[in-house]
Amino acid sequence: MTDFIREGRLFRVTGFLPSHRLLFLASEATLVDGTTTRVEVSFGHVELMFLKPLYRKGLHIRRATAAEFGVLSERHGIPAEDAAYTWILDPDGESFVVSAHPSWREAEYALMGERQSLYDGPWPPEFPAESGHVS
Repeated sequence: MTDFIREGRLFRVTGFLPSHRLLFLASEATLVDGTTTRVEVSFGHVELMFLKPLYRKGLHIRRATAAEFGVLSERHGIPAEDAAYTWILDPDGESFVVSAHPSWREAEYALMGERQSLYDGPWPPEFPAESGHVS
């Protein structure tokens, strides 16, 4: 299993497109946390989400454990077949998304030029960037 871990960064919810069921979270490069990259995370086919507007200490996206899913399923009526698609966003387990496998992209902010988002335009871009999926 591959988790997505970016600790010590400020992430925020940057968009939700209900017609396409897409959720976006992003972390900008800031002097405060000493980062130079922009990181974006995308969730497709979102069925349910329980989010904070800001994640001040970063993200750790991973699949919910059986025990966590049991609690979430009972509390929110999530069907058993969605266990493999329930993603915990933070260490305390308070935020979660039921969706397809999340994807992420990261690049040096200074190289992005006029590009507003790493999910806009062609991929891979003309500048060095990294990407992956949480599985």
